[in-house]
Amino acid sequence: MKIVIIGNGMVSYKFCEKLVAKTDLPSALSITVFGEEVRPAYDRVHLSEYFAGKSAEELTMAPAQWYADNNIRLYLGDPVQSIDRLNKTIHSFHGITESYDYLVLATGSSAFVPPIPGVEKEGVFIYRTIEDLEMMTEYAKKAKTGAVIGGGLLGLEAAKAMLDLGICDTQIIEFAPRLMPRQIDDAGSKILQAKLETLGLKIHTNKNTSAILGDDCITGMQFADESHISVDMLVISAGIKPRDEIAKLAGLEVGHRGGIVVNDHMLTNDPNIFAIGECALYNGMIYGLVAPGYEMAQVVADYLLAKINNSPSGVRGFTGYDMSTKLKLIGVDVASFGDPFVPQAECRTVVFEDTMKGVYKRINITQDGKHLLGGVLIGDAEAYNMLLQTTKNKIALPPNPEDVILGSRGGAEPEGGAGVLSLPEDALICSCEAVTKGDICNAVTEKGCETVDSIKKCTKAGTGCGGCIPMLKDLMVHTMKAQGKYVRNVLCEHFSYSRQELYDLVKVKQLKSYDAVLDEIGHGDGCEVCKPAVASILASLWNEMILKKGNDTAQDSNDRYLANIQKGGTYSVVPRIPGGEVTPEKLIVIGQVAQKYNLYTKITGGQRIDLFGAHLNDLPAIWKELIEAGFESGHAYGKALRTVKSCVGSTWCRFGLHDSVSYAIRIEERYRGLRAPHKIKSAVSGCIRECAEAQSKDFGIIATEKGWNLYVCGNGGSKPQHALLLATDLDSDTCIKYIDRFLMFYIKTADPLSRTATWLNKMEGGIDYLRNVVVNDSLGVAQQLEAEMQLLVDSYECEWKAVVNNPELQKRFSHFVNAPEEKDPSIKFEPLRDQKKAMEWK
Repeated sequence: MKIVIIGNGMVSYKFCEKLVAKTDLPSALSITVFGEEVRPAYDRVHLSEYFAGKSAEELTMAPAQWYADNNIRLYLGDPVQSIDRLNKTIHSFHGITESYDYLVLATGSSAFVPPIPGVEKEGVFIYRTIEDLEMMTEYAKKAKTGAVIGGGLLGLEAAKAMLDLGICDTQIIEFAPRLMPRQIDDAGSKILQAKLETLGLKIHTNKNTSAILGDDCITGMQFADESHISVDMLVISAGIKPRDEIAKLAGLEVGHRGGIVVNDHMLTNDPNIFAIGECALYNGMIYGLVAPGYEMAQVVADYLLAKINNSPSGVRGFTGYDMSTKLKLIGVDVASFGDPFVPQAECRTVVFEDTMKGVYKRINITQDGKHLLGGVLIGDAEAYNMLLQTTKNKIALPPNPEDVILGSRGGAEPEGGAGVLSLPEDALICSCEAVTKGDICNAVTEKGCETVDSIKKCTKAGTGCGGCIPMLKDLMVHTMKAQGKYVRNVLCEHFSYSRQELYDLVKVKQLKSYDAVLDEIGHGDGCEVCKPAVASILASLWNEMILKKGNDTAQDSNDRYLANIQKGGTYSVVPRIPGGEVTPEKLIVIGQVAQKYNLYTKITGGQRIDLFGAHLNDLPAIWKELIEAGFESGHAYGKALRTVKSCVGSTWCRFGLHDSVSYAIRIEERYRGLRAPHKIKSAVSGCIRECAEAQSKDFGIIATEKGWNLYVCGNGGSKPQHALLLATDLDSDTCIKYIDRFLMFYIKTADPLSRTATWLNKMEGGIDYLRNVVVNDSLGVAQQLEAEMQLLVDSYECEWKAVVNNPELQKRFSHFVNAPEEKDPSIKFEPLRDQKKAMEWK
């Protein structure tokens, strides 16, 4: 059977992969692929990652050698020009004529370009291919202001690309009255717009572009309402149109708005020609997501293989596809599932909206409240997978349907995988690769797959968009537990231990560098998962300078330079201000440093001052001046103690019961520099009015008439959780003793990158168990925990000061070995959001 495929995109590659994987008779197939682009199929879904440093090779689905290894002839840069249906041949641009038994059209789609006068001007780009991205990257070097036409999925991806290219003044132009009009409702769109605007994006809805201004190059945009804006770079990402031109030339049936008409088996009106992916029109619909294209590829592969085996009857067909989707757009979770737009008269709705944190959740449920019909999630889409499965499989809702988006109240959350286990065997877990719950469980029980990687290799689940991996892992873990197997939460493939086990081994073996840990108890070269985790363990155990030779390359990127890298490549400097108390003299020094180095200053929520816009080579000089004034590193860059916030307490406040400022200073100076699995925040409030917000911290202290109440495991951020009361009416020393035990127990037992709230939520026995360990010493380790903390306290060293006093370490902060002392005069400060109009670059 001779199969010719026109097009070499993601769906075409997947079709080839499915044919090769399914047939036991490779000699029975002759497969030829013609691609228009000069490179093999690549991942368009993650195209924006190109701007984040991912290479074209890393985006490639499979190299050209893969095709050769599987006896597939691949012609790149050679689009097919015509189809001779009578003689069943195709003719390519380079003059190749190829005959076929079956022809598969996988021509995909092209970007829709609105007919706007001036669209051909220099500086106007289409966001579609790697070549487009390469041209955008080059042009962006001379652009300062940009715009994107299109506020849908592709448009927001293009806006993210503009930000990644350093064009901070970017505007989004959307013709519809809201962003993402096909996926989310009005209220969700408003939340999304507010979140994006906080990132500096300017958004215009209900805008119709009437002309692109400029002579040869774009200088601005004119709108139908007679308004206009100035821009010097424009990206058009306003949707797609199916590539059906070759089908039209061949006389195949196409829709009146485009698309090659197909039936349930993806056959066109020619019984020997199929169409799959974004060029195919099924039941009047073009599917613009990759997962439906993969499903179409599977349908055609099954049909053709059945033909080879002479059993074409009973082959399943395509029946449409659920367009539910979950994305992270410019750092914001956006998801819709089921039917997000059920008419109000046909359903009941539950809506949760938090405009402060930018979270919006809406679910549509049946009138009787028993089943989920669909919904929208903005800002927090962690529950997406389970909500989608609940909708697809018509799983009965709990008595209080709002629990599915708010979580159950009045008790602990149910175990993470319990919901997954309740799904039927045919529940589709990975929609990209059509892998069911049964397939995954079978891979564990029958094929011995006991890691996520092995399941991915066995079933292909999680190899598409990757959104199903958390659910896949839950299924694997619970299936193994059901078999009576002990499930080890190993760090990564380079260490066959959990973080807790690794911590103990490093301590027992007295290992003090990442290389020593890898050589002694690991294997391979390490990865971006284990390097920072091991570096954190070493810092928590030995409290040595984190840039010590042998550990420096294992650190997170911010730790490597003891400062947070910001948008545009500059750094922020955050000196420690214990308890928020600062003298006028120190304030003056901060102002002088900011003025000298042209830094933008901002008071943080943790009662200290951020200095933004520092260049890498200036960091040691800035630190030197701050240290001479009595400041030290605030560890804003590390997984360490950040701040201990305080109210003014009894010193000034008429409600204050105790001196919260002095106590906050004592707490912060004790735990400064303490490295942990994640960042730690604290606060001390002088009375129950709680002005320091202690109950939202990892550990918080509130004054009572008899002493202090200690709360632990609170969390602000995107998933707020109140801290829980650990002990009451403590004297100052006992309170610190309990904090010592609590923090060391957390450091020794938590998973990497787990906040204290997450750690407690996963702890069997919860706060009662933790109280027994910390207060009642049920494990008999209290003295050991206190002693270990005291060692860390006694060995504290300011990391900034260590760099200032060490010329060798200072060399890390030069871009080049032979970098000149003087600043490059071509470097200019670009103000963001008019923050520094009054400041001039000196």
